Amino acid sequence: MKFSKTLVTWYLQNKRDLPWRNTINPYFIWLSEIILQQTRVDQGLAYYLTFIKNFPTVFDLAYADEEKVLKLWQGLGYYSRARNLHTSAKYIVGELKGVFPSDYKSLLKLKGVGDYTASAIASICFNEPTAVVDGNVYRVLARYFGISTPINSTAGIKEFKKLAQELIDVLNPANHNQAIMEFGARMCKPQNPDCTICPLNDSCVALQKNAIKKLPLKDKKVKVRNRYFNYLVVVTANKKTILRKREGKGIWQNLYEFPLIESIANIDETDLVNHAEFNELFQKSDLYIKRFNQQLIIHKLSHQHIKTQFWIVKTNSNNLAKTKWSTIENFPVPILIHNFIEDLKRTEIFSTFEV
Repeated sequence: MKFSKTLVTWYLQNKRDLPWRNTINPYFIWLSEIILQQTRVDQGLAYYLTFIKNFPTVFDLAYADEEKVLKLWQGLGYYSRARNLHTSAKYIVGELKGVFPSDYKSLLKLKGVGDYTASAIASICFNEPTAVVDGNVYRVLARYFGISTPINSTAGIKEFKKLAQELIDVLNPANHNQAIMEFGARMCKPQNPDCTICPLNDSCVALQKNAIKKLPLKDKKVKVRNRYFNYLVVVTANKKTILRKREGKGIWQNLYEFPLIESIANIDETDLVNHAEFNELFQKSDLYIKRFNQQLIIHKLSHQHIKTQFWIVKTNSNNLAKTKWSTIENFPVPILIHNFIEDLKRTEIFSTFEV
């Protein structure tokens, strides 16, 4: 109980003034928690404000077009979060008549909602004493109690959840949960925490054993896969291009991209024009080809690195080029392509046209 009281006292004195802390509306709390998954607060805040402005109720989100949802999400990454958010909004409106689930078990039925998010909403909005365990909580508990079980192991997940549940203040679970998360984010930071001013420094096992930098422990990292993307950026004389919706269950599902040739290694122009997929799109006699970026652009995802080249392909006309360049910013695209489009706008690609 002392542990919880110390954290809550610190929290009430030091908490950041964030918009989702001034409400117990489960829709707003849900939005904030989904947006802040794998996202820093300073980045997620702007997205949260944009979402509640465009979708002030769960009905507005449910009835929205998926492309608008993805467009507003653009740049946050992990786009399955946005798709799951939209799917769950439609479930709440269609199946639950707009009534938000009000307990932990019911919240788990929402697509994209796991133990952490369900615990956060249940405790903050409905005062249910179910403990949150996120990266910040793992760090605080591992250091304070000196726990060396890897946090990404099955045993570790069970051990930390059990401990967090034992520690929660059942009379005030909302403040307790928010306190331990905020404490991990601002006091017990991953790198260089200031232990000299920590209110728990007199009883922290990791501090006593000089193990702050060692905890929490993780099992070995998953091997990162390298992928080589070659985007064909078509530019026609009448200022049109080819843009396609990315299908399937892989990365960037339902986002738009230029025609893509994926290779097993970095390729040059000769390899490109001799590729079967390239020849399905173009007649070689009517082309001007130039690599836009001289070095590979490396876009890092959690389990893969996308090594990318953008190839400008000028052609007088192409039957598949139906998207006007003037409308291209209306489409939801991966941030990799968004950044390329921003760079392309600063060039003189349309000022002259010779092929």
